[in-house]
Amino acid sequence: MGRCCTAFSTIIYNPDQNINTGDGSLALNTTSYSQTSINRIQEKKLVDDPSYYINMELSWIGFNARILEEARDQWHPLLERVKFLAICGSNLDEFFMTRIARLLKKIAKNSQDRSVDGMSANEQILATRKEILLLIEQHAACWKNELLPALAKENITIQKYVDLPNKTQESLREYFKTNLLPKIKMFKDVSAAPLIENLQIYLCIESANNSLHSIIALPSKKFGRLLKIPQSPYRELLNLEHNFIFIEDLTANCLDLIFPNEQTLTPYPFRLTRNAEIDIIMDESSDFLGSVQKSLTKRKTGFPSRLEFDAHTPNTLKTALMNYFNLPNHLTYTNDVPLGLVDLWGLYKIARPDLKDKTFLPSIFPLLTPEKNLFTTIAKRDIVLYHPYDGFEIIIDLLKEAAQDPWVKNICITMYRVDAHSPIVGALIEAAQNGKKVTAIVELKAKFDEENNILLVSKLRQAGVTTVYNFPNLKVHAKLCLITRHEKTGLMRYSHIGSGNYNAITAKIYGDTGYLTANPEVGLELEELFNSIINGLQEKTFKYFLVAPKSLKNEILSRIDREISVHQKTGQGYLAFKLNNLEDKDIINALYRASMAGIKIELNVRALCVLRPGIPQISDNISVISIVGRFLEHARIYYFENGGQSDLLIGSSDMMFRNLNQRVEVLFSVPDPQIRRIIFDYMLKIHLKDNIKARKLLVDGTYQRITPKPEETSLNSQFWLIQNRGIWHEYAAYIPNLYS
Repeated sequence: MGRCCTAFSTIIYNPDQNINTGDGSLALNTTSYSQTSINRIQEKKLVDDPSYYINMELSWIGFNARILEEARDQWHPLLERVKFLAICGSNLDEFFMTRIARLLKKIAKNSQDRSVDGMSANEQILATRKEILLLIEQHAACWKNELLPALAKENITIQKYVDLPNKTQESLREYFKTNLLPKIKMFKDVSAAPLIENLQIYLCIESANNSLHSIIALPSKKFGRLLKIPQSPYRELLNLEHNFIFIEDLTANCLDLIFPNEQTLTPYPFRLTRNAEIDIIMDESSDFLGSVQKSLTKRKTGFPSRLEFDAHTPNTLKTALMNYFNLPNHLTYTNDVPLGLVDLWGLYKIARPDLKDKTFLPSIFPLLTPEKNLFTTIAKRDIVLYHPYDGFEIIIDLLKEAAQDPWVKNICITMYRVDAHSPIVGALIEAAQNGKKVTAIVELKAKFDEENNILLVSKLRQAGVTTVYNFPNLKVHAKLCLITRHEKTGLMRYSHIGSGNYNAITAKIYGDTGYLTANPEVGLELEELFNSIINGLQEKTFKYFLVAPKSLKNEILSRIDREISVHQKTGQGYLAFKLNNLEDKDIINALYRASMAGIKIELNVRALCVLRPGIPQISDNISVISIVGRFLEHARIYYFENGGQSDLLIGSSDMMFRNLNQRVEVLFSVPDPQIRRIIFDYMLKIHLKDNIKARKLLVDGTYQRITPKPEETSLNSQFWLIQNRGIWHEYAAYIPNLYS
């Protein structure tokens, strides 16, 4: 059988059923093909054709561009817009610390690997630079032309030293002399500095003869990046509530205090980004925790991956620093606004509720209030939660009740990112102190939370909690909790399966699902799953749980194939997924096959999407939207129509290679058909109908904001969920008690 493949069309040769398109090619007549034939003929071509994929790194930058759009959207209160600007800066920092760093490692190893869309590591760095230059230009313009003037109108200012009255300058110089000067560190040149730290602002000092005079390390960790300008008649006159100056600006204007015998010195800020990807070095003399601790020290000295300069920095100084850090020109960036605007997070702490999103009281299911016995409620019916629209206090109260309940004997929980002073940790410690067996699976390799989790292990151990953390080759990313209770009727297992961390802070700003059930089959499987994870993830198949890296991917693929088979018989196939990232080639190819079979597929992918929708005869039945709004979309929901016998999965896993192959991830098949319908109708479908905050992914890889058609009702999904929070509980109240 002959076959051919071009960029945006698929040609299948069938001697009996060709369709001549008029241009010499042949089009697919899907009605005459079995899916087995499509699979056999198309799969290799779909996998190998780079034009069917969007570059992963470029897709990630596109996500940050959508975040920046939110900073420019006047629909948001002003300080929320500042927050989005800071998030965009923070994400770019992480991009260079991790993604660019990985590409640089490949170049150093002379790797010939190419991305899914066919680019080498060096080509990807150059391609991303083009997009990043545009992004930082827009980022700077947003700050200078939009947010900075808007803040000033609200009496929040960031002043330049040269614009301040003499009395205010004198006050600031006195503050500098008393507080900052003793903490200032100076080095004759960059090589004399013990370490140029990651993401810190330094001043490069040029002497009168245009040569490098010295490097100044600023004490911003101790004093903060934004210094509050002290009270002065000037401040009172303008009624300024919050008046700040950048620490580098003040320092630059106090060089005579640092170098009293020098004249004609000119300061220029610079900022270095280092590789933050750590390789765990296993040491026979220590356990895994000790190995992680030792490996973390290497992050501080990670190789340079980006160098940022102030726009006025002379080329001579730029060249000197670039040479020292061995960075090429395409890894240097010049800014005409203050470097590191991620530090504008400091402004968000200002007590101006009128400039922030209006708070709301989360929904609390009446039967889950603290005065109720939560175990009695869960024993009668399954409960689905959607945070932050539902209060995370439900989970906190459940664990607090478990800690004090004499019938509770065991608690098992996974812990990935935990908030400081966590009430969850407090409940686990209390439970252990009350004689209950408490086991916490703590992930030591949670990126940028490694040190926090090492301290967490120590704290839990001291309180008598059994901690499990020895997973060198896998990350335990699953979000699971099991409470075992000895009741009069026998042993009861109460299960919680979520998509978000057991973190009371992020639960207020991340959109995450949770599921509470006393289903005895689910509880028994979850107990077996915990034992499997603790004892090395033995091969095990479950009815309700899909577990990576053992079975999850194959289970998703088999469900897509099942949908194709059902569609061929009924013509009613439908798939709808909500997730953070879609990158795995095998999953994407299965979705392409489903699209080719005529199945409608709706995807809500928040951030990174490698799948290219809208390719004629390949993915023209697939639509992809991204929603960026007040809350971070973090839920994962996978819906399969399955000929009317719906199958719906929730849990922790995205469809990325790392999630499916290098992590312990869990998706949960919701057993109750009515709750499956509630999740679909009032969670998943609401997001898919968003026509205010949603952007549609186009075939060329760009995103286009969706706007309501004249006959359509406007729908901001997050706003709708706030306004209708708890509606899923109202409908669930009509579901009869399952286990009574």
